[in-house]
Amino acid sequence: MGPHFFPALNAFLNGTSAILIGAGYYCIKTGRRDAHQRLMLTAFVTSALFLISYLYYHLVLRAGVTHFRGEGVARPIYFSILISHTILAAVVVPFILVTLYRALKGNFSRHKAVARWTFPIWLFVSVTGVVIYVMLYVIFSA
Repeated sequence: MGPHFFPALNAFLNGTSAILIGAGYYCIKTGRRDAHQRLMLTAFVTSALFLISYLYYHLVLRAGVTHFRGEGVARPIYFSILISHTILAAVVVPFILVTLYRALKGNFSRHKAVARWTFPIWLFVSVTGVVIYVMLYVIFSA
């Protein structure tokens, strides 16, 4: 398994997380608390696996930077997505941990209060991770 495997794996994990997050949101809105809990725990594990894979790829394999090859209007679009994704990816980690902790402790009123912020940020980061992959490795690849 060479280093070129990891970007696709990371996009798959991000996409899977996005689907799980969306499904978990749907379940809680329709009163299916047990399904919501299972889906969100699975989304957490999937996101954690992404983070491990991402760090392994960049820190252990020292994969370096992949330069965006798009031109024209694609460049500001790509970099706007990349910058917002990167900032929010760093911001969302403590939100996810606090949201999960409060749910596991059964403090659902406080869980819900922070989940209102965690949900859209986590979903955005997961979806834009896939968008970045597609723009970098599919649409504008060498």
